[in-house]
Amino acid sequence: MAVIYQAVCRRASSFLCRLHSTYVRKMRYLNELRENDSFCRQAQTSGTFYLFHNLSPFLQKVGRKYLVPQLSATEMKRILEKFKETEQCIEKSVLIGCSDEHVPYFALDLGALEKSAIESELEGSFTDLRKALFVVDEKDSLLLASAQALLRWHDSHQYCSKTGQPTHKNVAGSKRVCHTSGIIYYPQMSSVVITLVSDGSRCLLVRQPSFPVGMFSALSGFCDVGETVEETARREVAEEVGLEAQSFRYSASQHWPFPSSCLMVAGHVLVRAEHTQISMNSLELEAARWFDLEEVMEALKRGPKTSKQENGSILPWFPPKQAIAHHLIQEWVKQQTS
Repeated sequence: MAVIYQAVCRRASSFLCRLHSTYVRKMRYLNELRENDSFCRQAQTSGTFYLFHNLSPFLQKVGRKYLVPQLSATEMKRILEKFKETEQCIEKSVLIGCSDEHVPYFALDLGALEKSAIESELEGSFTDLRKALFVVDEKDSLLLASAQALLRWHDSHQYCSKTGQPTHKNVAGSKRVCHTSGIIYYPQMSSVVITLVSDGSRCLLVRQPSFPVGMFSALSGFCDVGETVEETARREVAEEVGLEAQSFRYSASQHWPFPSSCLMVAGHVLVRAEHTQISMNSLELEAARWFDLEEVMEALKRGPKTSKQENGSILPWFPPKQAIAHHLIQEWVKQQTS
């Protein structure tokens, strides 16, 4: 038995090493693409491209599914030629990842071309990213979110904040450089803390005026300079609903491209059961209320289309499963029912 056990362990160890080395090779390949312009420019001739139009991703509907087409470099060249664009347009693309087989992925915004003509040629449509993220699979939603955030950053950082002179992107789009001052600019993300508040038996959910009708979600807010995640969570709970957080427990994180590019740090906040009177900040929120377990479980089954009642009233519903707020709510339900 000992011999069999050792053989199994060796096989498991060998598998993990192969898995690890695949990941390491992939990360080092991406790093070389970001740092070596000539290498990345060569990769553009064999990579695949995700298309955008004024930051809206291109999707194709096949049956009931929405797919994100990846155009080969050859197909990309054909499209550019058809619409009388030079191949130099490819230089505007940004690197957003690669496959395990080292096929690089690029994102290219064709906002200068006629939108309807491209849609007709490729038999699809450019879709608002907020909608696209909830109809494509998880792998594609992550790539689209990263791509839009990077394209948006390049669009808004074309001039040096010190000299006012134009900045220039490297081929991969991982940075911009001001040749006058020598300053190098890198894409940055804003830190946001999203918290699900609980008093032990209920959870608190809120509505912002910008939310779709009927949707409730967890509290969230940007980190101030010098704050820790825990301090941000405590401050936001105090500012927005007038409660004092007693503890913060980290859950997970998620990149979120709205309003620009944010790192959502998610966690659970506990408040004292004897101090649960909500004092809502009406400048920030439209509604805030406690939900018991039964209400939460019922609302998780609903979506925007099933929340409207015959009498015209709207039942509460929660963000879809791709959103980290949904993950927090599901975690809370699991904790309550375990």
